[in-house]
Amino acid sequence: MIFFKPQYDIVAIGDTVTDAFIRLKDAHITCKLNSTECEICMKYGDKIPYDFVEVCPAVGNSANAAVAFARLGLKTAIITDLGNDMNGAEAVQTFKSNGVATDFVKLHNGKKTNYHYVLWYDVDRTILIKHETFERHIPSMKNPQWIYLSSLGQDSLEFHKEIAQALKLNPDIKLAFQPGTFQMQFGTEELKDIYARTEVSICNLEESQRILKTEEKDIKKLLAGMRALGPKIALITDGPNGAYASYEDKNLYMPLYPDTKPPYERTGAGDAFASTFVATLAMGKTVEEALTWAPINSMSVVQSIGAQKGLLDQATIQFFLDKAKADYKVKTI
Repeated sequence: MIFFKPQYDIVAIGDTVTDAFIRLKDAHITCKLNSTECEICMKYGDKIPYDFVEVCPAVGNSANAAVAFARLGLKTAIITDLGNDMNGAEAVQTFKSNGVATDFVKLHNGKKTNYHYVLWYDVDRTILIKHETFERHIPSMKNPQWIYLSSLGQDSLEFHKEIAQALKLNPDIKLAFQPGTFQMQFGTEELKDIYARTEVSICNLEESQRILKTEEKDIKKLLAGMRALGPKIALITDGPNGAYASYEDKNLYMPLYPDTKPPYERTGAGDAFASTFVATLAMGKTVEEALTWAPINSMSVVQSIGAQKGLLDQATIQFFLDKAKADYKVKTI
């Protein structure tokens, strides 16, 4: 598929899901000694009470990013596959109401829209996932300035090859890649053409170790490892410890923006950070500026249920930037 002249600022590619948030109250967390690995525990074979359920349509890494882009003022579309069912129709309407173009959304007869269950306990969540299989193709469209690629199902390897070929034919398009679960499972060799074509890669620290197949903890080595795969800019987030970026000969660190109040629910914090970082670059701003914008949207998202309610527009991000303390700034490491 050959793209032509620009139409959208950015097009997101990835699976869309409906998330059902189940707020648990009768559970506990156990963690391994000297490890960050934890498990959520409930009584086996019992009836477990819950507080409430809230259903969030049209979510997922790329869907969340698309809404973030649109809210930040970028002309945005999404390439995604849905079942021709009630959840699919609701997803399309949700995209439209958030300013995301649905020209490239395909509804598949006889298929179900992805539906995930989010077990929400305290401020974090465990997600039960199931990706449906779809026949996926890149639609005919005019060249966007950016493509944002993220989570796709385990049946999507050939689709990634199609994406890589389209990008090869259109070298002016910039690619942002936020690998999802199955993309990490495919491995860097299978996706070498994607990584080689990437302008900016985004993952968290544990994901960078998984991608690079290492237990290395030195952030500079992890950043270097990600860039060695091909990305011009590597972004690695580290939860409450902040985020790191590497480009050209620079290694940078950015602390979190202080929470305005304790987090309510953390789903979508990483997507908000990643998408805001990329959106800021798409606006023509620097990596350093992008690092100051991204934590603000992430801070806002964790104040609400789901990944999209708390997403901010440019003016509100600027408001928080203007009131930031002096130590809220990029540091060289």
